Amino acid sequence: MNPGSKLLTEKQILAAPADEYMSPAQLAFFRARLVAERDALLESAHNTTEHLQDYVATPDPADRASQEEDHTLELRVRDRERKLLHKIDEAIARIDNNSYGWCEESGEPIGIARLIARPTATYSVEAQERHEIRRKMQGG
Repeated sequence: MNPGSKLLTEKQILAAPADEYMSPAQLAFFRARLVAERDALLESAHNTTEHLQDYVATPDPADRASQEEDHTLELRVRDRERKLLHKIDEAIARIDNNSYGWCEESGEPIGIARLIARPTATYSVEAQERHEIRRKMQGG
């Protein structure tokens, strides 16, 4: 894709013919979306770090417990975001090696609508359902 060219919109990417699936323009759209999401998560993590450094101990046990609960929840959210960052980096790597948008299980297209909703998806809807059923049967 040329550096000066504009990224596709969601509407354009959804309207594209099937033979354009994972074209350079579509890959550029998803790369930009993933990079923007990664940047937002990194900014959020930076803000959390600053917020946690501003911690001021309070002598009141109820206030202190409330503060600690807030910090625990914030850290739990950041842990989920850290895991999402890893998935985003893996998705960008799949764009780089031309495997992005293809189901890891079946090799079939994951689908534009699914990738717009979940840009880190690695399975088609059908394969994801099978994967979740197997996971439930195994107790995990």
